[in-house]
Amino acid sequence: MKRSARGTRATALAAAAALALGLAAGCSEKATGGSGGTDAQGVKTGPGVTADTIRVGVETDLTGVYAPLGKSLTQAQQMYFEELNAAGGVCGRKVELVVRDHGYDVQRAMSGYSELSSSVIGIAQFVGSPMVTALKQRITSDKMFVLPNAWSTTLLGNQYIQVTGTTYDVDMINALDFLTKQKGIKKGDKVGHVYFEGDYGESALNGSKYATEQLGLTLVEQKIKATDNDMSAQVAALKNAGVKAILMSAGPRQSASLAGVARAKGILVPIVTSNSGFSPQLLQTPAAKALLAEFYMATAGAPIGADLPPVRKIADSYAKKYPGQPRDNAVVNGYTNAVIFADALKKACAAKDLTREGLVKAHRSSTNYDGGYGTPMDFSKVNEPATRKSYILRTDAKAVGGLVVERDAAESEAAETYKVPAGT
Repeated sequence: MKRSARGTRATALAAAAALALGLAAGCSEKATGGSGGTDAQGVKTGPGVTADTIRVGVETDLTGVYAPLGKSLTQAQQMYFEELNAAGGVCGRKVELVVRDHGYDVQRAMSGYSELSSSVIGIAQFVGSPMVTALKQRITSDKMFVLPNAWSTTLLGNQYIQVTGTTYDVDMINALDFLTKQKGIKKGDKVGHVYFEGDYGESALNGSKYATEQLGLTLVEQKIKATDNDMSAQVAALKNAGVKAILMSAGPRQSASLAGVARAKGILVPIVTSNSGFSPQLLQTPAAKALLAEFYMATAGAPIGADLPPVRKIADSYAKKYPGQPRDNAVVNGYTNAVIFADALKKACAAKDLTREGLVKAHRSSTNYDGGYGTPMDFSKVNEPATRKSYILRTDAKAVGGLVVERDAAESEAAETYKVPAGT
């Protein structure tokens, strides 16, 4: 049957429209990071990966309670990926960081994640246990590989979320081991613990409860909110209780207030903070004198002033790229997490699978990861922290980053026997 001119013209218009939609969809895929396929080298690709780019997300705090640390984390990661791209990138592609600032606010973090979820292969920095916890279901359904800058046990038990280093509870257990072995704390003594409400503080509290019970100590708890900046009431309560040491699981501002008020009231006992509780900028404030008196930090990571060649390289490179910027432990943490993420990308490329599933599989294959940064880690155990060894660092005004190693990374007997309560 012969077609009419009108029918032929309609068919041509429909074909043109379909072609235009297809081209638009193709452009959209590239703009948002691609939706999958196989490249010319036979490498499977997925969200965040185009022919020439791998997009990696960052959810950080640049304007909230952890803004100084968030800035250091982000700048260090930008520095690393620039170095990586200058050396050829990964799998023939440049790595692009896509940064979102949530200001340590859960709702803003969720909005930022929505913006990133379809356009990045994974997230190399995610500040805040409450933020990551709120998004666990979406992270799981999206199969999004996430390296949180948070160490709550609620983040364990999910193959897509990798807590690097220790968890807050393990650090507090090792801190109490340090206090009993090197600071004269003995059976029957009281120890205070000031902690944020929520995942961070509750996780740290689990560790201090376990360790004080094991060591025959009495724990005096003081819960605070993230908006509480004056620790006068908490110090008064701890003084009345007669504590011989204080654990601190909050932010830098709270640590500065606690140390300042405590020393002003004549409480000269050791203070040990979790790894989020100190910033070297504090040593330029009136709180400096108090923070330089028996103030320590428990953390899995070596300090930026450590005498380790890879760490010295990070410190020197950061000083050249960001002259005048503080060099704190967040620089090392941000840089090393970027290295861990990139190493997983390289493994995934070698396995010809740059999908999100391929990235997670490549990462979880590392059972003894050690980049020379101080603490080997096992990434294969989903329900366990990557290590149970904590450094004890001491404040020092002359040191790069304001901290020096007081005790090398070690796993206490209590930390070894402790059953970490993995999240779900």
